[in-house]
Order: sequence, then structure tokens, then C-alpha cells
Amino acid sequence: MDEDIKLYSDMERYEIININDGEKYDYLGNNDIIVDEEGNLKLLILSEPNVKLSFFSKSDFIEVPWEYVKKIGSRTIIIDVDERSLKKTRI
Repeated sequence: MDEDIKLYSDMERYEIININDGEKYDYLGNNDIIVDEEGNLKLLILSEPNVKLSFFSKSDFIEVPWEYVKKIGSRTIIIDVDERSLKKTRI
């Protein structure tokens, strides 16, 4: 297999880190990815850091456009995005 190819099953254990502010967003497997009709990666949907999940309330998420993904390393996904560029969503 080509070394540049990464399997999602391996990547779901990658930690997501924003180098803009050092914030950690848990592992990809605990977050989500939006893919468009053509198969292009569009958004990372990240759980709000430092927010406890509750079964009785809606969860807060952050939408990160794929253009802010700067590098997918051997154990991390590096994003570089300013907080003002993030869209918060409640699901």
C-alpha cells in the first residue's frame, strides 16, 4: 500500500489539535467529517472542548472548513483556525 494513503480506521485514533491556540479537540473517532456529493471533504464537526455531554440537553459543536486542515500526521490532525472563523452549531 502507498505510504501516503491513510485509512479512516487508522485516522479515527488521531488527535485533532489547533495550532492557532493549542486547543485539543479529542480524537477524530469522537468527532465527525462532512463529505459532499462528489466525495470531497468539506467540514470537520468537532465537539466543543471542555463541555460535558448530557443526555438531556443539546450538544455544542464547531464547524471547521476543510481548508483549515493543514497537516495529517502520523498521530495527529493539525488545524490552523482563528476562533472568529469558527461556526458554532447546536445539535
